[in-house]
Amino acid sequence: MSFASPLFLWYFMPAVLLAVLIAPRSWRNGVIAVASLVFYASGAGGTTLLLLACIVVNYLVAPALQPDEWDLERRRKRWLLIGVISFNLSILFVWKYAGFATEQAAVLASWFGADLPVVELALPIGISFYTFHHISYVVDIYRGERPALRNPVSFVTYIAMFPQLVAGPIIRYREIADQLPQQRSHRLDDIAAGLPRFALGLAKKVIVADSLAPVVNACFNTPAEDMTFAIAWLGAIGYTLQLYFDFSGYSDMAIGLGRMLGFRLPENFARPYSSVTVTEFWRRWHMSLSRWFRDYVYIPLGGNRHGAVQTYRNLWIIFLLTGFWHGAAWTFVLWGVFHGALLVFERATGRDRAPASQGGRIARRLLTTVLVTIGWVVFRSPDMAAAMNVLGNMLVPDLDGLSIEVGDALNNQRLLILVAALSAFFLPAKSVTGPYLESARSRPAAVLRVALLTVGLWYAAILVATGTFSPFLYYQF
Repeated sequence: MSFASPLFLWYFMPAVLLAVLIAPRSWRNGVIAVASLVFYASGAGGTTLLLLACIVVNYLVAPALQPDEWDLERRRKRWLLIGVISFNLSILFVWKYAGFATEQAAVLASWFGADLPVVELALPIGISFYTFHHISYVVDIYRGERPALRNPVSFVTYIAMFPQLVAGPIIRYREIADQLPQQRSHRLDDIAAGLPRFALGLAKKVIVADSLAPVVNACFNTPAEDMTFAIAWLGAIGYTLQLYFDFSGYSDMAIGLGRMLGFRLPENFARPYSSVTVTEFWRRWHMSLSRWFRDYVYIPLGGNRHGAVQTYRNLWIIFLLTGFWHGAAWTFVLWGVFHGALLVFERATGRDRAPASQGGRIARRLLTTVLVTIGWVVFRSPDMAAAMNVLGNMLVPDLDGLSIEVGDALNNQRLLILVAALSAFFLPAKSVTGPYLESARSRPAAVLRVALLTVGLWYAAILVATGTFSPFLYYQF
């Protein structure tokens, strides 16, 4: 079930909000937990059992990881932690990477005349996200940062909360632990604060990202022999904008829904295309993923505490894992390696620090945008050959222009939306719209909220009703 679907907008969301509004406070986590499992099962089908199995295992093991719990020695608790993390990662590996691994093994075996079978498994929705939530939960408990949840309903609420279940933000346990048992009040205030944020995300997704999707698809579907300089750059810029408005739109909707349910979910985007370095870009793009890798992988590996060589090694590891986390394909691995190389270069040369002059900032911002756009071409391409074809044409100017198919996709309305979306490249780094909507009490903020609820929300709802929406891009991860 997509947030941008009639079933969700006109039936599921109003029903859940009404139930949370009228239910006794002590029932609210139960309402959210049941609604979340129904939401997930509507799209995941039988693989919901996999989610439930992971929930049961992590819930039962976690209390034994607490300091001084059950009188277990620290070494035994460490091995228990390793065991439960291995369980979570093995589930992720089997369902997400077994096909890729067996495919590579089959290719290698074919060189020696052998024929190996290739495993084909349907990817469970949101498995990358709920795996990271489970790992965050058991690690935070082992570290003594938060106690284990004794109430299974509260645990299901954390893991399966439908706003963030299938595409984030990734919520570290310590960020929400204190909110789970809280007797939340001001329910109407929460709905009033969260609804404009949800409307902002819906408008980003349906009005902007979905309008750009046909243009981007037409560009990337262009045969290699017909690819031109103009098509390659239109596809690259279009996808750079489409992905941002699609994923940040989802995050805005998730944060708005969470607020309406009484939870404060972490921010996930902060004007990433205003970054002057790739290092800064990763402090602003998919921030919850960056924080997760920092806390549970980068710092345990040593972070930047043991000299330059180990720091560079750790950065390479993090971005190799970041690429592989997004998907089982060599294009994702290359994308991760590319960003890791850029971060190592910036740190080694000191270019991760922003220049002082205004002219220098503009030049560095332009360079960062171009580098990120090149990375998104690899990320979007179905295989390495397609990626190299688009990138090669981006480097060689020609006068061939757009093909008939791309020209038909880029109608006047979509061209206008594309031009408007380009503002994402020029907006200032401060005053991020989402948090501003929720917190500001100024007249401009009030005008923006009214505009979103009266124009943006209803126009997006009309587009949804006409069936002109597409699945969120991050559902595939």
